[in-house]
Amino acid sequence: MITVAEQIGAYLARLGVGHAFGVVGSGNFVVTNALRQAGVPFTASRHEGGAATMADAYSRMSERVSVLSLHQGCGLTNAGTGISEAAKSRTPMIVLAAETAEHQIYSNFAMDQRNFARSVMAEPERVYSPESALSDTLRAYRTALRDRRTVVLNLPLNVQSAEAVGEIPDVRVEPRPDIAPSAVDVRKLSDAISASRRPVFVAGRGGRGAKHEILALARATGALVATSAVAKGLFNDDDFNLGISGGFSSPLTAELISEADLIVAFGCALNMWTMRHGKLIGNNTVVAQIDVEDSALGAHRPVDVPVLGSSTGVASALLEVFAGEERAGYRTADVRHRIEKHARWDQTPTEDLGMPGQTIDPRELSREINRRLPAERIVSIDSGNFMGYPSQYFDVPDEFGFCFTQAFQSIGLGLYTAIGAGLAQPERMPVLGTGDGGFLMAVQELETAVRLRLPLVVVVYNDAAYSAEVHHFGQDHDMATVTFPDTDIAAIARGFGAEGITVRSIEDLEALGEWAASAPSTPLVIDAKVADDGGSWWLAEAFQGH
Repeated sequence: MITVAEQIGAYLARLGVGHAFGVVGSGNFVVTNALRQAGVPFTASRHEGGAATMADAYSRMSERVSVLSLHQGCGLTNAGTGISEAAKSRTPMIVLAAETAEHQIYSNFAMDQRNFARSVMAEPERVYSPESALSDTLRAYRTALRDRRTVVLNLPLNVQSAEAVGEIPDVRVEPRPDIAPSAVDVRKLSDAISASRRPVFVAGRGGRGAKHEILALARATGALVATSAVAKGLFNDDDFNLGISGGFSSPLTAELISEADLIVAFGCALNMWTMRHGKLIGNNTVVAQIDVEDSALGAHRPVDVPVLGSSTGVASALLEVFAGEERAGYRTADVRHRIEKHARWDQTPTEDLGMPGQTIDPRELSREINRRLPAERIVSIDSGNFMGYPSQYFDVPDEFGFCFTQAFQSIGLGLYTAIGAGLAQPERMPVLGTGDGGFLMAVQELETAVRLRLPLVVVVYNDAAYSAEVHHFGQDHDMATVTFPDTDIAAIARGFGAEGITVRSIEDLEALGEWAASAPSTPLVIDAKVADDGGSWWLAEAFQGH
């Protein structure tokens, strides 16, 4: 007899899910093995929270639907933060959540899983019966893939164990096609571009698939290009690339964006992070926003030209309007020279804050690590005061070289992110920038990285504090709740089977170069004792939203 659980695992494999992550208990044991036997790779994490963000990162960096497999009740609640992060970011992911049967209301594992999923902004679904199992599974997969949603597919135990009904169909689900904009919207936006002399195009995650079209349009219309944090690397090859727009921006990038007379957002939310609470938008700047959902247009701030459509569809339509043109616009020789010399934070002179033999300046640390690591890398970021340093100082090869799971602003997701991203891009060296607080919150997954033999570099910006709070509230408050004794993180890493080094100076990084050149198959954790920066440059902007 083939059970419903076995049927669901085999069907998801046939539909094309990319990788499964989870913690296996009695409720999800059979369905997880069915996925594995059907050829879907499975990574066992040490905590469901880790598995959730690994799955999220895998989908972001591979553009395939991932699977998160969970035990009923507590397995789902343990994964709640990671599921919410994925849902907020519109990650196509299926959560296979075992569920107690409806009649088992007194089970220790019983809970309202459907409304729990809703509460963390995921899409709740259920396999209702053996007869509906295939259609229920297909519906969940279509929602994840075509609508880019995180779907919690609840699997009642009594249905899982029942005999399967019907044969698995040979069905192929295609991603949703590009949404073509209306002729009216194209005309309004083309008129705005024609009237502009200093246009800037800002692409978010929704613009990643339209790189070539957006760049061609920018070159035709004289626009500078920038990205939100999640799309870093998208325009690396363009001379007029400003890098990340928002709180992480260099002084020159912020200046040039704020002086734009037109900002066009391609698949970008224009939220408080990307526009510095609106400070990057001039008083007379025209703002256009392109998105595939009506509800996203103007959600964070008023827009003058809302355009419903995909980034590819809109950019392609505009290219027809501006065919053969090559306006100078904002793309002048002077602006190109300024971008070349000053657009990057590591080109901005800063005072060395390090204390010899004790601490290292986080900017000097980041510059040197960037220089010593191979170019083919995939960088992941945790949250905290430190996060601007690896985000801006670590180069990435393209838009699939940077994974930023920070829609929920939760510390502790970085190590999970790095593992999932590394599995999605196995030809690249995974690199993590994290704080001591976030790393210690997730440290159990270092064992997972060791077990997977990942050549992972973990850079811990260790100042023995939750320093975002230290710098936000200032020394006039009692800091005992957010400061800690110094922790020997390198020793902890070695205890998990990784390599660990303590860094207080540039010279201490010699071991990094040796490790990188050794074809490593063991993670390296860098316990960097960083100097107090008084609050990183982006922190004041960030806390205005709290």
